[in-house]
Amino acid sequence: MGLDIRIPLGLLFLINGGIMSIYGLITRHSAIYERSLGVNLNIGWGLLMFVFGLVMFLVGRRQKWQDDPVNPRPWERGGGQH
Repeated sequence: MGLDIRIPLGLLFLINGGIMSIYGLITRHSAIYERSLGVNLNIGWGLLMFVFGLVMFLVGRRQKWQDDPVNPRPWERGGGQH
């Protein structure tokens, strides 16, 4: 089977969320947050994106591990009795 879309999507969100979170941590007490009433949205949304990306990546990897062609599931073996 081909590449599961959850793996690259998860990596995209992991990287983007990590960058946003780090940027939010570095600029915590900056004047740029005065326009948003002092709320640092970069940390919140960055962490949310990071967690979403981690879940997507792990679910995609888990599915890939379950689709192991070397050790098929018992009902997937050929020549079984019906």
